[in-house]
Amino acid sequence: MRKVAELATQLFITNDKPNVAGLVLAGSAEFKTKLNQSDLFDARLQTIVQKVVDVSYGGENGFNQAIELAADCLANVKFIREKKLLARYFSEISQDTGKYCFGPRDTMSALELGACEELILWENLTINRYVLKNPVTNAETTCIFNEKQEKQAENFKDKASGVELEVKEKTTLIEWLANNFKSFGTVLNFVTNKSEEGSQFCKGFGGIGGLLRYQVDFVAIEEEDSDEDEL
Repeated sequence: MRKVAELATQLFITNDKPNVAGLVLAGSAEFKTKLNQSDLFDARLQTIVQKVVDVSYGGENGFNQAIELAADCLANVKFIREKKLLARYFSEISQDTGKYCFGPRDTMSALELGACEELILWENLTINRYVLKNPVTNAETTCIFNEKQEKQAENFKDKASGVELEVKEKTTLIEWLANNFKSFGTVLNFVTNKSEEGSQFCKGFGGIGGLLRYQVDFVAIEEEDSDEDEL
């Protein structure tokens, strides 16, 4: 019991505080219950134990059974975390701090600047990332299109020459960001539309946004991009 308690502290305590939102204790005997009640078990971890469950197996099968039995409390932890995160996000907006972004264009700009501290995505976001190639000049451009924009033929043509662009790559923005978010120095958070805050984020803010490390002037960035397009 001492060994398990010490390992739990090593694994789940960082900088004197828990590095996880909650813990589930699972096992087939009384050990889990005794551990939870023991003075050897770190008090900081005892406060975040969400559930103690009985499993019939050991190893991976037991682990998977524990996840199933704890599904209700795991969902609740995620729901509470989602509400807290979005409350912070809406607080920044209401105070007009400038340390927030929403919509694919501004969010991608913030990521490229390294300004996005917390990236927030709706888990069912229907936006795709395209890499388009000009067959004449071989120049490549990256575009983010929603379902409506994908149906507009002009978005797949070179503005200057009218040449039809080739689709070199197409991936969902969610998949691409899930694979690349670490390179932008951000933390990726998926949210649902099941809470009041989540529904507002999806309907009013496009289901994509972020909390920023510092203020970013997106209007200036857009004007700069427009000037470059004209050139």
